[in-house]
Amino acid sequence: MSAAPGLSCWLGWQGLHILDEDAMLGALAGDIIGSIYERNPVRTDKDSFPLFSPACRFTDDTVMTLAVAEGVRLGYGDPQKTVFITRQSMRSLGRRYLNAGYGNRFLQWLLSDGNEPMNSYGNGSAMRTSAVAWAYDSLEEVERYANLIATITHNHPEGIKGACATAAAIYMARYGFSKGDIRDYISERYGYNMNRRLTDIKPDYSFHVSCQESVPEAIIAFLDSKSLEDALRGAVWLGGDSDTQAAIAGSIAEAFYGPVPEAIEQAVRSRLDAHLNAMLNTWQNWLVHKPNSNI
Repeated sequence: MSAAPGLSCWLGWQGLHILDEDAMLGALAGDIIGSIYERNPVRTDKDSFPLFSPACRFTDDTVMTLAVAEGVRLGYGDPQKTVFITRQSMRSLGRRYLNAGYGNRFLQWLLSDGNEPMNSYGNGSAMRTSAVAWAYDSLEEVERYANLIATITHNHPEGIKGACATAAAIYMARYGFSKGDIRDYISERYGYNMNRRLTDIKPDYSFHVSCQESVPEAIIAFLDSKSLEDALRGAVWLGGDSDTQAAIAGSIAEAFYGPVPEAIEQAVRSRLDAHLNAMLNTWQNWLVHKPNSNI
């Protein structure tokens, strides 16, 4: 991917840096809220469905997001080490939660021992990438590591693009860029059609698992929102791969709007088991005390 016009200006931005010690709850909340609506679209308006129903649960999106966070943390600042540990973590945690809802091709990779990627353009590369955008402190680093981690499995150009676009949007939201800046950068850098609204997309939208047909829509759910909850609701209400779309929208919205409300955090935490809660705690504690990546 070549640099978009104005990239050097964006890279030089010294805006407000939002460091949220609860980081990544937005992605997990989106996964859990959207879990019961995949292939079962919301039939009410955006604001009427219950945010957390008793049947909501974490899925593969949460498992892989936490696995990548472990790889990013333990391999911090070292590209080769990050890829190696992330691959190991994805397989180890994925095998621990084999019933989390993986696609068939990814499940085959998960149970294999080889290092070959799947050439996938599925949106799994985008939903799991949020840790990169919280860990690194330049747009260049964020896109570099999002690319590396995507290619562990999703080495198709569209799979890489979806992961990098998601990570870039989260990073820009962290650093106080406006929604217009984010919209323009994602459009120019990644070629997605960002000049749409959710209400324009929904009438003809259906289930898609490809990055190219779900990542821009998830980002638009954030761009159209008024709050974190509104972004989560919009991504689920749109239909399609609701848990993944909401995980992506929620990860950007958390970085933009600030800490996840306590009620949402409690609802997420109550649906994670002790092991996943501990992994989340370890990640968040590390993030607060991490070394400077710009060395």
